[in-house]
Amino acid sequence: MAFALLTSVPPVFGLYTSFFPVLIYTLLGTGRHLSTGTFAVLSLMTGSAVERLVPEPLSGNLSGIEKEQLDAQRVGAAAAVAFGSGALMLGMFALQLGVLATFLSEPVVKALTSGAALHVLVSQLPSLLGVPLPRQIGCFALFKTLAAVLTALPRSSPAELTISALSLALLVPVKELNVRFRDRLPTPIPGEIAMVLLASVLCFTSSLDTRYNVQIVGLLPGGFPQPLLPSLAELPRILADSLPMALVTFAVSASLASIYADKYSYTIDSNQELLAHGVSNLVSSLFSCFPNSATLATTSLLVDAGGNTQLAGLFSCMVVLSVLLWLGPLFYYLPKAVLACINISSMRQMFFQMRELPQLWRISRVDFAVWMVTWVAVVTLSVDLGLAVGVVFSMMTVVCRTQRVQCLALGLAEGTELYRPLRESHKLLQVPGLCILSYPAPLYFGTRGQFRRVLEWHLGLAEGRKEAPKTDGPPDAAAEPVRVVVLDCSGVTFADAAGAREVVQLASRCRDAGIHLLLAQCNASVLGTLTQAGLLDRVTPEQLFVSVQDAAAHALERLELNGPKTCTVWV
Repeated sequence: MAFALLTSVPPVFGLYTSFFPVLIYTLLGTGRHLSTGTFAVLSLMTGSAVERLVPEPLSGNLSGIEKEQLDAQRVGAAAAVAFGSGALMLGMFALQLGVLATFLSEPVVKALTSGAALHVLVSQLPSLLGVPLPRQIGCFALFKTLAAVLTALPRSSPAELTISALSLALLVPVKELNVRFRDRLPTPIPGEIAMVLLASVLCFTSSLDTRYNVQIVGLLPGGFPQPLLPSLAELPRILADSLPMALVTFAVSASLASIYADKYSYTIDSNQELLAHGVSNLVSSLFSCFPNSATLATTSLLVDAGGNTQLAGLFSCMVVLSVLLWLGPLFYYLPKAVLACINISSMRQMFFQMRELPQLWRISRVDFAVWMVTWVAVVTLSVDLGLAVGVVFSMMTVVCRTQRVQCLALGLAEGTELYRPLRESHKLLQVPGLCILSYPAPLYFGTRGQFRRVLEWHLGLAEGRKEAPKTDGPPDAAAEPVRVVVLDCSGVTFADAAGAREVVQLASRCRDAGIHLLLAQCNASVLGTLTQAGLLDRVTPEQLFVSVQDAAAHALERLELNGPKTCTVWV
């Protein structure tokens, strides 16, 4: 019910979204420990879309009938968004695009949820203070909401402010106790249930709704809504909103499922997850549900309570069913400020993800930068634009790292068969005129320039040689003219047309310079691309080797060396 208010629909639709999707995922999902249903990030995104599609009239003073009509339109818009996101995920499943989960890195997902948690906190401030304010949407909505709240602060309701303060004073310590003593407690302390009961009784006995105009949940209709197909005429308008929601649903659900699958030693099927969440959103939208996904807080709670299979979701469905059929009237006097406090307290885990930043800085500065860029984009722009910025920036860091490959010189340690970096204090053996070059990166249009410069330098083909690539080799390592070069292609995972042409041009230049080029360990894909680019017109099949050792032995024979078969390896 709390997340339904975040979605700008009546509270009862949060109960529907906590029933139908959970039931469907239990039948189709592969995440044994995953808990699905209402999720704060999706609710926030859906609420922004609903407010934009069905804005509240400027007059603000609506009659009972007008309020019902507005709620019905917003419920239809939220269901249409769920229908669109479900259809998109089913389309991704048909195209077997579950592999897209690999492009959603952990820093991107964690920064997304942490930044969205801040949006949730700010969006709930009007409810906490009892100040009715229109929802801000679009870029910089968080700062616009803060400015509006500060302006309206003198008009806040003392009654609702008191209820909010007391609710947070109970919920936050209970959350902390549940986390710190989870191993000692037989079951988590139900702070939310206690708060709901206390607030409802207090509001009923003190008539806070009539005396102090405290906003309450009101009557929850019993039973289920009739199946209704969302208006297809709305689909073109909501596709722009459905796509980021589908991606967020898949990103969060696949990442969360993978975390617990690794922890408990089982595997998940990313494409099956697409099917499960696609069907869940598509079918539940027929029952007026808004977009849903796996949830961080309830998944953690489910695991702590001992849930080990998808059947655990059936028990939560039974609880929700009992509320829909029999217990709904008990929530009539529940203040909406309490639901806002529950929303905020459930974000605790997302806020505390920022505590991982110092460790992330020590492990990887690049991942730290991805986290920060994504978080800043989510906070300053919006959740969907922040996700797009985070994914694009994450991909850019990968591309940049492939373009900054450094040469590491290796030599054969005397008396062993091990190659060590030349910077280590080992006595290494070298062979004049022979070098082995290994380029540990894919060969494509973005790396071909770096590939050309590195190999030109080591083979003495560069003009002028004024700017040397950064290496760890000795200053005189390239003093002897190279007569035979072995190109180790084991690190080249793929090559495009531009990269393949670069290798062909290298073969031509080596032949013109009198350097015998040998290629080793090309995988089938790379070798096929090189062949199509005309490599066999520059080299003979006898210059292609399965292993670097065979190629090095052939090179030593060509150099007609009778001494120990040792060489320098450049990586």
